[in-house]
Amino acid sequence: MTQSKTDPRILRTRKLIMDAFIELSGKKEFKEITVKDITTEATVNRATFYYHFEDIYDLLEKVLSEVLMINLSGDNFEDTDLNEETLIRIFTAITNFQISLSNRCHRGYEDTIARIIREQLEVIFYKLLVKQKGTKETQALKMTAIILSWGMYGASVEWRRNGKEVSPEEYIKSAIPYLLSGVI
Repeated sequence: MTQSKTDPRILRTRKLIMDAFIELSGKKEFKEITVKDITTEATVNRATFYYHFEDIYDLLEKVLSEVLMINLSGDNFEDTDLNEETLIRIFTAITNFQISLSNRCHRGYEDTIARIIREQLEVIFYKLLVKQKGTKETQALKMTAIILSWGMYGASVEWRRNGKEVSPEEYIKSAIPYLLSGVI
């Protein structure tokens, strides 16, 4: 009998492995965490780990993607337009995501975190642009989504570097009129 990956037992085991990884990443740097550490913490065997994940890098990527999606899905962007409120909500979600990681994540995560954030933002921006502009110029909309995703990510990095002196909302608000006059 084959089980699908949506079987509740499979999902519980996957979550157990991911939670074990998150727990360990609070204690050790990523490069020091082994599959054995994770399987011991999760009380599963090595084969079970490899059933769910290709390797530790695949696990890292899936954990980060799911945590980011939880942050972003708190706001359903499918039912909204690309406007000031949406840009503020997206920026706040990604800065909150990065704040939540800063206590757990150490050196070596930055490139993976950056790529995951940009990829997720690109998907969101593309859907919003297609909803608002239609599907006539898909290449131009894809490029616009890429530019917006990199820009939002870059702004969140700058916000963190500048000591977070103002809230994410205040930080991004000053740029929004310029963004909207060129984007929408």
